[in-house]
Amino acid sequence: MILRAGRARAAGDALRVGLVTPSTGPLASFAEPDAFVLKRFEAALSKGAGGRPVEILVKDSQSNSNRAAEVASQLILQDEVVLLLAAGGPDTVLPVADQAEINGTPSLATSCPWQPFVMGRGSAPETGFNSTFLFAFGLEDVIAAYLKLWENVPTNRKVGLLLPNDADGNAWGDAKFGFPPALAAAGYEVIDPGRYQPMSDDFSAQIAAFQNAGVDIVMGSMIPPDFTTFWTQAAQQRLRPKVATIGKSLLLPNVLQGIGAAASGLTTELAWHPDLPFVSAATGESGRDIAKAWTAETGKPWIQTLGLKHGLLDIGLAALRGASDPTDADSIIAAIRKLDVETTMGRANFGASPIANVAKSVMLGGQWWHSPEGFTLEIAANPTSIDIPVTRPVEPLPAL
Repeated sequence: MILRAGRARAAGDALRVGLVTPSTGPLASFAEPDAFVLKRFEAALSKGAGGRPVEILVKDSQSNSNRAAEVASQLILQDEVVLLLAAGGPDTVLPVADQAEINGTPSLATSCPWQPFVMGRGSAPETGFNSTFLFAFGLEDVIAAYLKLWENVPTNRKVGLLLPNDADGNAWGDAKFGFPPALAAAGYEVIDPGRYQPMSDDFSAQIAAFQNAGVDIVMGSMIPPDFTTFWTQAAQQRLRPKVATIGKSLLLPNVLQGIGAAASGLTTELAWHPDLPFVSAATGESGRDIAKAWTAETGKPWIQTLGLKHGLLDIGLAALRGASDPTDADSIIAAIRKLDVETTMGRANFGASPIANVAKSVMLGGQWWHSPEGFTLEIAANPTSIDIPVTRPVEPLPAL
């Protein structure tokens, strides 16, 4: 599994697979489970595909899209990988996919809405791409989860948007397929103060706009440092909405731990939870198995990225095993197009998807609660048709 130079050419030589992930920088928390997940796959990777073991070459995107493109190019042209994997949001996934598409290299990704992956790269749902694929949710799934979270909380239905000027923020705020038209159609009034620059140190303008409009709901997609700054300044300036639903930065508990008890009651999308009723095709593990092993090894509570990275390895290995020749790009691409495999984040069925090159994953709504033992992420809303019980119904943010 550890990383040697030279392409596999002789029969029995290892198949080299590249993994681009934000090991450092503001998104580094999204790569926290990488080493743990790779260890869980040791036996499956050793068994490999087509009579060859699989080696994973990990490259750090440094939470920077230019760096992500650079290391993806290195993996393709220098390390000559047979498959690229990527996760960590659009800033990691999109540049990696672009490099793979340019070079005709098969790639698979998770943890990125399909809209920026498809439309943001100049394609359309019915068109797709030659060699790049995504197993993830869509903005429509996040919207459905957020609306489900909010429907049982009495509010004035005024929503303030907090969206950065980046790939994620521009997709979420898109006037055609983003949140504004969907919220308006659902009867919500949208207060949009415009895109802010990532790593901003002053959210006074946004806070003032929300206070002047009297919003009861604040929602957006933010990297962890931006949300911490906003939430701290919101408390200082006496902005306390009834609901705050923030994507990306609230996926993991470390951000909430940095804020403390004032983060209790925050809501977010929930792309993976140990209670999801799925089992890994490659390792045979359930979500509960993975979460229990993680806590036993690290002493920490489970995190969503455990299941997302586990699912990425599942589909990557399944693609190689489904290929008639796992050293040939066209063979791997053909295998992905008809891939139908169960992972701990749901079933990845590319052949049945109405969106070219995309298989849809599960999306729920979650709410964080603080206790003396730390933060717990509960399933607070299930907008899907899958039988996944709510573990604690959503409640308004507690008063400070």
